[in-house]
Amino acid sequence: MLAPHASDPARSRGRRFGPPDGRSTTPRDAFQRDRDRIIHSIAFRRLRHKTQVFVAPDGDHFRVRLTHSIEVAQIGRTIARALGLNEDLTEALCLAHDIGHPPFGHAGEEALKAATVQAGGFDHNAHTLRVLARLESPYPSHKGLNLTWEMLEGLAKHNGPVAKPTWALAEIDADFPLELGGQPSLEAQVAALSDDIAYDHHDIDDGLRAGLLSLDQVLGAPLVADGWAAVQARWPDLPPEQLAGELIRDQIGRMVGDLIAESRRRIAAAAPRSVEDVRAADGPLIGFSDEMAAGERALKRFMYAELYHHPSQLAVADKAGLIVAGLAEAYLADPALLPPAWAAALPEEDPQKSRHISDFIAGMTDRYAISRYREVVGPVDMPDGL
Repeated sequence: MLAPHASDPARSRGRRFGPPDGRSTTPRDAFQRDRDRIIHSIAFRRLRHKTQVFVAPDGDHFRVRLTHSIEVAQIGRTIARALGLNEDLTEALCLAHDIGHPPFGHAGEEALKAATVQAGGFDHNAHTLRVLARLESPYPSHKGLNLTWEMLEGLAKHNGPVAKPTWALAEIDADFPLELGGQPSLEAQVAALSDDIAYDHHDIDDGLRAGLLSLDQVLGAPLVADGWAAVQARWPDLPPEQLAGELIRDQIGRMVGDLIAESRRRIAAAAPRSVEDVRAADGPLIGFSDEMAAGERALKRFMYAELYHHPSQLAVADKAGLIVAGLAEAYLADPALLPPAWAAALPEEDPQKSRHISDFIAGMTDRYAISRYREVVGPVDMPDGL
C-alpha cells in the first residue's frame, strides 16, 4: 500500500492533453503508462550509444547511458518499495533522467552550451523535458509524449527546487506550470539519489575493468576502504581481484540501507500527510545520514580526480568537444547541411533557429556524431568500438 505522502496515480494532476475521447484503453494506471511511454520512445533507445563515463567504449562490458538508467531504476524501485512510495513513478523518473544528454556526456554538453550561448545555452536536464514534451512526437494530435504532471515535475526538479529555470524549462513551465519553487515529490528525490548511488559505484567497477583505476587507488577513499575491510573479513582466503564485484555490491547495499533509514527518520519527523506536504517542506525528506553524505562527497572528489579527469579520458573528451563544437559551427553556418526533414523545419530567426540545430545535435548518439562530423567537417580520430 502507498504511504499517504506518496504520489498516487488516482490523484494525478493529469496530462497536458487528454485522450481524444476522454477514455483510457489500457488497464495501466497513469504512472505505469508514463514508464511505458519512456521505454518505447526513440530517445530512450538512443541511450544505448551515448557515453556514460568512457567516451566511445571499445568493450561490450562497459556501461552506457541506457544500462546506467536501467541500473538506476532497479535501485530506485528498491528504495521506493521500502518507503511505501510509488514504484512506477520512481522507475519512470529513473529511466528518463538522462534522456536529455547530448553525445559524449559532459564533454559534449559543455561544447554545445558554448556553441549556443547567444541562444540561451544548453542544459541537459531542461533538454530532457524538451525532448519528452516537444521533440518526441509519436502522436498525431499533439507534440510530446504527453506525460503526467508528476512525471514532468519530477524531471524538472531533478536536483531540487528551480529558482532560475533555463529557457527550455521555462517554456515547458509556461505551458504546463510545474511549481518549480517547491520541493519535488519523494519519488523524484529517490530517483535523484539512486542516480548518485549507481554511478558512484558502477563507475568504480568500469574504471577497474578498464585499467584506469587500481584497487589500491580506490581504497584511498575512506568510504570504500571501510567496505573493503568488511568484504575481506568475509572472504579472507580469496585474492583481491576476485572480491571487486562483492565490494561494489556491498557498497551499493550500504548506501541504500543508509538512505532508507535516514529517510524514514526525516519523514517521521516531518510527518507529511500528503504529497502536497512534501512539496511544501523546508527541505528534502530523502537523503543520506550526515556521515554517509560526507563519505559520498569524498568519494565523488576521488572519482573526479582519479577517473573522470584521468589523462586518457581528458584527451578523448577534448576530441569529443571538438566534434560537437565543429558540428554546431558547420550547421549554423550552412543549415542546408542538415538532413532534409530538419532543414525543412528550420525556423528563420534566432534564437529558435540555433535552438533547432542544437536539438538535432543533442539527439545524436556518439557514433552518429562522429559519422556526421566526418561527413560535414572532416576526418577525426576517435576510439573504435562504436
